[in-house]
Amino acid sequence: MIGVVAATATGRAAAATLAAAWPDEVRLLTGQKAADALREAWRTCDAVVSFLAVGATVRVLAPLLGNKTTDPAVVCVDESMAFAVAVLGGHHGANLLAHRLTGVLGCTPVVTTASDQSNVTPLDSYGADLGFTVHNPELLAHVGAAVLSGEPVRLDGAAGWPLPPLPPNVSPEAPGEGHRIIVTDEAERDCMCHDGRFEGALVYRPKSLVVGVGSARGVTAGEVAGLVDEALAAGCLAAESVRCLATADLKADEEGILQVARERGWDVVTHPAEQLSSVEVPNPSEVVRAEVGTPSVAEAAALLSAGPRAELVVEKRKSANATVAVARLAPRGRLSIVGLGPGARDLVTPRAIAALRRAAVVVGLDQYVEQVRDLIRPGTRVITSGLGQEEERARTAVEEASAGHAVALVGSGDAGVYAMASPALEFADAGIDVEGVPGITAATAASNLLGAPLGHDHAYISLSDLHTPWEAIERRVTAAAEGDFTVCFYNPRSRTRDWQLPKALSILAAHRPPDTPVGYVRNATRPDETVTLTTLAELDPARVDMFTVVVVGSSRSRTVAGRFVTPRGYRWA
Repeated sequence: MIGVVAATATGRAAAATLAAAWPDEVRLLTGQKAADALREAWRTCDAVVSFLAVGATVRVLAPLLGNKTTDPAVVCVDESMAFAVAVLGGHHGANLLAHRLTGVLGCTPVVTTASDQSNVTPLDSYGADLGFTVHNPELLAHVGAAVLSGEPVRLDGAAGWPLPPLPPNVSPEAPGEGHRIIVTDEAERDCMCHDGRFEGALVYRPKSLVVGVGSARGVTAGEVAGLVDEALAAGCLAAESVRCLATADLKADEEGILQVARERGWDVVTHPAEQLSSVEVPNPSEVVRAEVGTPSVAEAAALLSAGPRAELVVEKRKSANATVAVARLAPRGRLSIVGLGPGARDLVTPRAIAALRRAAVVVGLDQYVEQVRDLIRPGTRVITSGLGQEEERARTAVEEASAGHAVALVGSGDAGVYAMASPALEFADAGIDVEGVPGITAATAASNLLGAPLGHDHAYISLSDLHTPWEAIERRVTAAAEGDFTVCFYNPRSRTRDWQLPKALSILAAHRPPDTPVGYVRNATRPDETVTLTTLAELDPARVDMFTVVVVGSSRSRTVAGRFVTPRGYRWA
C-alpha cells in the first residue's frame, strides 16, 4: 500500500491522478493536516509519496526512523511535478517507486544511493527477489563500501543461484582474509565456524530448505517445534533458510503444525497421499502407509516440495507424536528473453532495462549488445556473436541458464517476433525459469511513423527464404492478398534476394487497386531513419533493403493529410 500525502491543490490533483492510475495500491491521506497524514502513512503503509518539500517531510518523519529494512520507502515530489526524489529506503522500494512515478506524472526520478549511481547491484537487495535475507545487516555498509571502492571481496556459496552481477573485485578467487560475502543455509554454530568461516563475513540466507512434518492427530505445537529445531541443529542448518513446512493434505488442519508455521512466518504446503507415495525415500514405513496411504510423510513431503533434484539433508527424525525431515532444493536458473525495441533508447522499456541490470550473463548479437552496453552492470559476463548465429546464441543462453545463472538473451524489436524467443524456447526444458520481456517491434514503430496502417486486420510476413521455402511464403502472401489484409513485410530485400519483394507486390496488386497506399521505413527510430509514403503502383523495390519495413495497405486503406490510414471498420459498407 502506498500512502499519498499532499497539502496544496496541485499536490491533491497529482495525488488523485496516482489514485486513478494505481487504484489497488494508493491510499489517499488528504483530509487532515499534512504532518498528521505523513505520520499515519508511515505507520500504516508500505511506502509514502509526499507532495511536500523534502525538508518538511524529513522533519516530520525523522523521529519515527527505525531500520531501513523495515521502514517505509519515501519519495517526495515537488510542486511543479518536475522531480521524484527517493528520500528514504532507496534500495527498499523508493528508487523503484520514483521511477514508477515518472510513468504517471512525467517527473524525473532522482536517486542518490551510491550503488545506483555506480550501476552496481546494491548489497541490501542482493538476492531479495529469490527470498534471500541478510543474517547480519550491520555489516552491509562496511562490505558495501569495499565493493564500491574496488577492494577485493571474496564471494562464497553463490554458485548455482541466479543472482545479479557484482563488480569484478567481488569473486570466489579474492583473498579469504579480507572482506567476505557468504551465501549459505548452514547455521553459524560451533560445528561450522571453528575455521572462522563466518567471522566478519556478510552472510546471506537463501530460502533453500523445506521441512517435512508428519504427526499423530492432536500433536502439540511445542512437540513439533522442538523436533524441527532438533532436525535443523542435526544438519547444522539455519532456520532463516526454511522456505516452508510440508506435510500430507490430511494434516492441512493440524493445529500443532499450523501454529509452528504461524509463529515462525513459514508457509504450509500440503500434498495428497498418492503424490507422496510416488517419492522414493530412505526410510519408508508400512505402519505409516496403513495409516495415511503413503509410506512416508516427512521425507516425501520435504523432497516433493523442494522440487526436482532436491536432496534430503536430514533424514526422518521421530518424537512420540511427530516426524521431521529436511530437504534442500536445487536452485533453478533464469532466462529473460529481452526485446530492445527498434533502436531509440527511449523506446527500450523499463522492464527491459531492469532485466539487463538483473542479468549476470548477457547473450546477444554484437551490434545489439553494443546499443545497451552502458546499461549492463559491472561484473556481467557478456557473450556476443555475429549475424547468422542465432541458433548458437539461443543454445548458449539456455545452457548458461541451465547452469544456474541469471541470463538475458537480447534482440531487437520484440524477442517473440522474428527473433530469439522461438529458438531459445525450442531448446529450453522445464528445468529453468523463463521470462519474456516485451519490446516494441519494427512493425509498430514503422506503423506509427507512417500513420495508422495497421488499424484493422493485418499480417506480418517475412520474405526471407533462408529458413522457409519460397513456395510457403508465396502461399501466405496469396492468402493475405485474398483476405484483404494490410501486409507488413519483414526482411523484404537483400543484395542476394532481390526478386522476392517484386513478386510479393505483384501478388498483392492482383487483389487491390494501384493507388493502394504503401509505406516503407528504413531504420525506424534510429538517427538515419527515413520514412516514405507512396502507392502500390509507384513503389520502387530497389529503394528497400534489410533495414526496411514495408507496409502495403488493404483495399480500404487510404492516405489522409499525408498519413497512411487503414479504417477500423466503423463505417464498413
